Amino acid sequence: MSFRKLHLLLLPVLAALVLAASAQTKKQPPPPPAHAKAPSPPVTDELIHQQFGDNCSLLAGPPQFVADMDGDGIDDLVVAAKCKNPMADKDEYSFVVGDPYDSFLGYSDVKVTSTFASDEPDRRGVSLLIIHGAEKDAWQAEKPKAKFLLINLPFKTLVVKKLAMKKRTILGIYMEEKGEGENNSSVVFWDGKKYRYQMLGSTLE
Repeated sequence: MSFRKLHLLLLPVLAALVLAASAQTKKQPPPPPAHAKAPSPPVTDELIHQQFGDNCSLLAGPPQFVADMDGDGIDDLVVAAKCKNPMADKDEYSFVVGDPYDSFLGYSDVKVTSTFASDEPDRRGVSLLIIHGAEKDAWQAEKPKAKFLLINLPFKTLVVKKLAMKKRTILGIYMEEKGEGENNSSVVFWDGKKYRYQMLGSTLE
């Protein structure tokens, strides 16, 4: 058999192998995230002080959540807290101060928005603390993957549940708002780089 005939015979076989290989390596969409659950036992101020400093303490009332917020398959922690001076401890305790709410409104400099004071005394310093878990020990790791302190979120109630995006399903932190946004609903979610705020009913992507 000539080399040319052999080449022609092998072409379909090679094409089939290439197609099979590409089908196997094609990125499959990740499975939907598991439902959020409560940490057991509940988180105490000891962990909050260890990870965010003594300026932060747990806020009584809102539930605590364990859920995979960043889609890496490892449990993260979401808790509400009061933090007196978020910017003062961010370098010492290696956390990111974010302000998804004011960024949504067009104020992107967290150094400025961290000085905003609520007209309501009980709202001052109210924050969301999020710990992205590391592979070992998840959110309870001594050195987590990342930590975030989100300020100026006008939440009255909190719940972590699924959020359908255009290409995938993730978890979002749903809020019923108080203050200026009284009776409004919104959601905060991880976009792959940072936490974003979105009023419900608006376009998410």
